[in-house]
Amino acid sequence: MALTRVIKDYASKTKEGNTLTGEDLKEGLAAVVFVKMKAKDIQFESQTKVKINNPEAQSAVFSVFKKGLQVYLEEHPKEARKILEKAFLAARARLAARAARETVIRKSAFGGTSLPGKLADCQETDPKKSELYIVEGDSAGGSAKQARDRKFQAILPIGGKILNTERARLDKIINFQELRDLIMALGMGIGETLKPKGLRYHRIIIMVDADVDGEHIATLLLTFFYRHLRPVIENGHLYIAMPPLYKIQISKKIYYAYTEEEKEKILKERGNGKANIQRYKGLGEMNPQQLWETTMDPAKRTLKKIAIKDAAYTDEVFTTLMGKEVPPRKRFIQTHAKMATLDI
Repeated sequence: MALTRVIKDYASKTKEGNTLTGEDLKEGLAAVVFVKMKAKDIQFESQTKVKINNPEAQSAVFSVFKKGLQVYLEEHPKEARKILEKAFLAARARLAARAARETVIRKSAFGGTSLPGKLADCQETDPKKSELYIVEGDSAGGSAKQARDRKFQAILPIGGKILNTERARLDKIINFQELRDLIMALGMGIGETLKPKGLRYHRIIIMVDADVDGEHIATLLLTFFYRHLRPVIENGHLYIAMPPLYKIQISKKIYYAYTEEEKEKILKERGNGKANIQRYKGLGEMNPQQLWETTMDPAKRTLKKIAIKDAAYTDEVFTTLMGKEVPPRKRFIQTHAKMATLDI
């Protein structure tokens, strides 16, 4: 009690000080107090003997500790600031968790809460039979909504680059519209409210353009899932869609190639006539029928399942590529540059 009261009084001199609670102030802090009393005089709060219940001991400790800590904080401003920063961080996390509880609520059959406006939900209510496509761009999202099988496929368009969550606070994540919509659509919460059993879809499919911008968005989404919704990956629910790179028309027949090698094979085996080759730069270049046939039809599509084989290495890679340190990222890119696919 003395610890939190003294720090709270000191914190009241700052702008954020009045927002702190006792739990914020105790987060990550510990104090060791030695009290010497006669055994016959000691009164414990319970049989576990965790806390002394003698009023005279409490008031004596408070008096001595309060004065000593006040002097220490005034004489050591750098250390005091570190203590306050820890408390402010705990307060922001607490507020973010509350925002998550208030904002990220799964829609129930009897509740009045709503899912994101951009979400085109599916008719199926069994998560095991439901899937969610996270689609890059409103244009492609519109085509996907027309192409889908609405019985079991839901569509959530996301616009532009999303937040890099590798080093973002939870409150900032909650306030980012695209991510808030995604969290609400998934229905499993985030942070302290995370409940994997609340997941509304057991197949979550990232569908982005087959170019560097699309790959960047996919990486940002993978970072978000890995850092904040890891059970989605660990339970085998996360996938990446593989849209075709090429549409090849030979006479009146149309073929789709998903790799350079597949394109060359089609041209070699079937290219006895003049071939018209179209390189897809974006999902929006395909009409709903083509999108269904190539990327969304469970009988024909190709999906890459995301898994964590080496947790330590995966953690290191995300920290290197998405963290704030530039030199390690530069070394990683230079080392693996030959493995990259260039979009020229």
